Amino acid sequence: MEQSAPPHPGLIGSLAGVARNTARLVLSRIELAALELSEARGHLGELALVCALALLAGWFAIAFTTATIIFLAWEAMGWKILLVLAGVFIAITIALVMSARGMLKQGKLALPVTMSELKADRDMLL
Repeated sequence: MEQSAPPHPGLIGSLAGVARNTARLVLSRIELAALELSEARGHLGELALVCALALLAGWFAIAFTTATIIFLAWEAMGWKILLVLAGVFIAITIALVMSARGMLKQGKLALPVTMSELKADRDMLL
């Protein structure tokens, strides 16, 4: 018995195959994006919690340390101690802002795998 070759699908069959493959590609990209979004949401929640706790602890530390320094240095420096502490707090604020920017530049919230797959798809289609 001879096996016959499968018949050629024709234009309609080919278009249906392309549409089917395109739909599968879109669905897989949507699933990947959803997975990465859930992961990014988890990272964002952790970051928000850590930042909130750090702010709370930092405010208590700043308040008590500032009160202690002012109490101890008031007789020697007078009002000038307030300017010194303001400068210290400005320097700390700048350091913290730069640290937060560094954390955001690590790309944990940028969906890197989804973006690279979408770029690869675009390059393949064009």
